[in-house]
Amino acid sequence: MIHDITPPITPSLAVWPGDTPPSREVLLDMRKGDNLTLSTLHATVHLGAHADGPNHYDTDAHAIDERDLEYYLGRCQVMRANVGRNRRIAMDMLEGDVTETRVLLATGTYPDPTTFNEDFAALEPELIDALHTKGVKLIGIDTPSVDLFTSKDLPAHHRFLVNDMAILEGIVLTDVPTGVYELIALPLKLVGFDASPVRAILRTID
Repeated sequence: MIHDITPPITPSLAVWPGDTPPSREVLLDMRKGDNLTLSTLHATVHLGAHADGPNHYDTDAHAIDERDLEYYLGRCQVMRANVGRNRRIAMDMLEGDVTETRVLLATGTYPDPTTFNEDFAALEPELIDALHTKGVKLIGIDTPSVDLFTSKDLPAHHRFLVNDMAILEGIVLTDVPTGVYELIALPLKLVGFDASPVRAILRTID
């Protein structure tokens, strides 16, 4: 069974305030007599479900095309976090024990990808360090950022950098049961870019 944890990319998809929303420019259209249909996508690379490149939060770090794809492919664990809006997730808020090297956190604090709410939950820097000690190399979250909306110093992002871990943001976990899955969320090879949209899916493991 496959769970698609990617929000649909449409003009109604909310993006970070001030960023570029998705739009489609149709250059050729078979409905208008052209021999094929050809279109252009205009959008931020931090679009829906996306992987951050380390150069998003550190000028001397790797771009998204330089990241090892192994971060984004393999066994993962979906967990619920007992956290309120506009709060950071601490280790004791996780339901259950961490068993896998990739962890996807369902907070329920960003319920509608078409409506940007600023009071979504984020990650405690200490949580990232604790998960790192358990061998976790990727953390995903069902919000637009691993830091709070008002954060300027981005402490959670910087713990990912220190620990050489990967960030997956904007996933949709509403209907996904907790448990262990295979994650497939490969970023595009966008040379020099600070992020990439992904088609994130979970496959059940027999």
